[in-house]
Amino acid sequence: MAPEAAPRPTRAELRVAAREQSRAQRRDAAKAATRTALLRVALPSVAALGVAAAAAVTVQGEADQQRAQATGLIPEQTAAAADTAQAAQAAQQALASGGGAQASRGDARQPLTGTQGAADPAGQPAAQVTTTDQAPPERPRIAMPVAQHGLGEVFGAAGTHWSKRHTGIDFPVDGGTAVMAVTDGTVRTQWNPSYGYMTILKMADGTEAWYCHLRSYKIRKGTVKAGDVIAFVGSSGNSTGPHLHFEIRPADGGAPVDPLPWFLAQGLDPR
Repeated sequence: MAPEAAPRPTRAELRVAAREQSRAQRRDAAKAATRTALLRVALPSVAALGVAAAAAVTVQGEADQQRAQATGLIPEQTAAAADTAQAAQAAQQALASGGGAQASRGDARQPLTGTQGAADPAGQPAAQVTTTDQAPPERPRIAMPVAQHGLGEVFGAAGTHWSKRHTGIDFPVDGGTAVMAVTDGTVRTQWNPSYGYMTILKMADGTEAWYCHLRSYKIRKGTVKAGDVIAFVGSSGNSTGPHLHFEIRPADGGAPVDPLPWFLAQGLDPR
């Protein structure tokens, strides 16, 4: 007895089988296109755009094929081939756009002209040369020994009150008038039978300013700044009345010099 022949598939079963085969072919084509795009495109964002474009074309193609098969306009094999070609075309477009985007991003990473220092032949950045104008050292500030201008006896004047000649300049001011440091330095105080109560200001270069015939001291010893009140005018020692006797003594310990040119050289005129 001959075996029975296998039942012949119906037209609907053939259509379902062809549809499944077409879907499998489209999935394989889409995966292949995706792998190619991922390998050739360096930027993840561009690869994602290509995959998304291929997937969108595949889904659209599948929908178009299903509508065409329902109406009987195109065979299933022709629809599968069209979908595969569309997916390949989308992958190529993604690769082309990704290459342009990659080139654009690469160009954007180039350094801007003038924003970085020039490099030497060894590839090391050259040291930037910075020029700073150095101001000359500031000269010490000079102040008047008393606020009131006007001189009494001047340097070198002859008189019966001095053994030789007058060794300084006199400021005829009232007793108790504030006496100020003429510049920065250190002070010390002492008593002298001729000069009375004295304050001696030693400047940075060793020059000394002598303040004589004082009534009292405000600063007996220490560092002072120009304009600081250091003592008060009096009439102690060999004196005929309240006044400030002021002398300038050189750093080498020589004889006193005229204070008037010294003040004038500093831009002050005590007269």
